Amino acid sequence: MINKNSPIPLYYQLEEHIKELIEKGDLTPGDALPAEREYAEKYQISRMTVRQAFTHLVNEGYLHRLQGKGTFIAERKIEQPLQWVTSFTEDMKARGLEPGSQLIHFEIIPAASQIAEQLAIQENEPVYEIKRIRLADGVPMALETNYISANLIQGLTEQIVNQSLYAHIEEQLNFRIDRASQVIESAISSQVEAKYLKINKGAPVMLIQQNTYLQNGTPVEFVKSAYRADRYKFMIQMKR
Repeated sequence: MINKNSPIPLYYQLEEHIKELIEKGDLTPGDALPAEREYAEKYQISRMTVRQAFTHLVNEGYLHRLQGKGTFIAERKIEQPLQWVTSFTEDMKARGLEPGSQLIHFEIIPAASQIAEQLAIQENEPVYEIKRIRLADGVPMALETNYISANLIQGLTEQIVNQSLYAHIEEQLNFRIDRASQVIESAISSQVEAKYLKINKGAPVMLIQQNTYLQNGTPVEFVKSAYRADRYKFMIQMKR
């Protein structure tokens, strides 16, 4: 598995070997890896080389470390291409995962100035404030807060938002969602985010703000989300 006469660095060879075992299913999420010392003895390489390979695999999301317990195969991250406007429900179904939502908060409130600006409405106009935990196969992936004009999208209920908002807006209300813009930044999780996402406080998250527009240019929603960085990644295809 490790060729010491190869010009390819030893740590990289070990990385690729472990990746191959994961891809083949010989190592599955939750499996514990042998200690660095065992790898070093097995392949006659230094523990520093093994540690370097492990660190790269942790950074790439293949492994995760638990202090005092060891190194384990991580759950694979869900990829979301940033080419199309899709709902969370549509994304999960496309990946063969069972989408779900846990509604935390549903209320009509007067729009604060920032929310009114994002939705192009007057301050204090009624808006739905909808806070949900988004799930994939029962695992929390994101904490999401939607703001939607109650004058534009009428008749929302808890039952509707527990399904797919986009499907209701397009199929039941006959609006056409056309485009969205997103701002993505990295952060560490707050106590509230950690509680709902079932992660440690201070664990990395991706904060996303999304503005979604109808075909006529009318803003239909403003969304603020915190995604688990250990379970989610975004993919962008670019052309010159």
